[in-house]
Amino acid sequence: MRKYLVVFWMFLIPVAPATAETGIGFDFFDGNIGINLQLFPELEQVPGYPVYYAPRLDSNYFFYDGMYWVYLQDDWYSSTWYNGPWWRVDPEDVPYFVLRIPVRYYRQPPMYFQGWQVNAPPRWRDHWGSSWAQRRSGWDRWDRSRVHAPAPLPVYQRNYSGARYPGAEQQRMLHIHEYRYQPRDPIVRKLEQKPRTHAAPAPVRRETPGLPYVRNPAQHNPPHVNPPPPAQNRTPTPPRPMPRQPVEKNVQHPTPAQDRQQKDAVPVQQNRHPKNEAIQHRPPEFGLHESGPQGKGAPQETRREQKSDKKKDHANSDESDQRHGR
Repeated sequence: MRKYLVVFWMFLIPVAPATAETGIGFDFFDGNIGINLQLFPELEQVPGYPVYYAPRLDSNYFFYDGMYWVYLQDDWYSSTWYNGPWWRVDPEDVPYFVLRIPVRYYRQPPMYFQGWQVNAPPRWRDHWGSSWAQRRSGWDRWDRSRVHAPAPLPVYQRNYSGARYPGAEQQRMLHIHEYRYQPRDPIVRKLEQKPRTHAAPAPVRRETPGLPYVRNPAQHNPPHVNPPPPAQNRTPTPPRPMPRQPVEKNVQHPTPAQDRQQKDAVPVQQNRHPKNEAIQHRPPEFGLHESGPQGKGAPQETRREQKSDKKKDHANSDESDQRHGR
């Protein structure tokens, strides 16, 4: 009998439609909040609001003023691309028209939404407290006849799905060149200009729904980061003195005319010829002098030999003249 009851209850339980577009989890690493969209989602405008919602997704997924917005685990997240990365948005920085989305368009409403009017915005005052309501005064009052037109959808992102989904830097460049829309909401413009260098932190878990909103200081000052000391307790570091260059005293630099005279006074070395060097460094037994082999400085024996050689030459010349009849 118990087996039949189990089978009976299985048929009564409604089966959720299988979809390959989204999967909700609790992974908060590198800006991932657990939404995994393989394709550009189908979006429809909320009647009377400049906001779009995703009727086919099982998540609180919206589009407003050029950005995507997700409400998950009591926190708001935003992104310029349909599948993230996502950044957490403080409740004090959520745009007014995102807060005004009626309850019926939340595809996964939290438990504390039960009993609230489906055609009215969530009662954020009751959920986040009166201090939040004072800082966001007027969020639930607006002229419905003067609602501006919704921003155009960034349909160019349909070409980037699955493995072609770009990284963060490429997303920024594509968004600048392909999507020329400029946000009209001042809060959205402020969020776009804010640098986003950190991933989305884990959402604040509240044990009892409906407690007033309290900012968590641990999210802004992580425990593993040592906060800088106060400015009044910091000891200024004195600047390092620059090394002093030695100063030369009473140094007189020569004038151009004196410099020219010094150059002229330097003796110019004569060109040295290898033959002259050989003659100057020839040993003294050769009997040579600067004036040559016949100079006055030659030894006496050398001069006698030279005279005898001359006499022989004259005798030889006389004999040759007699032979030829001269």
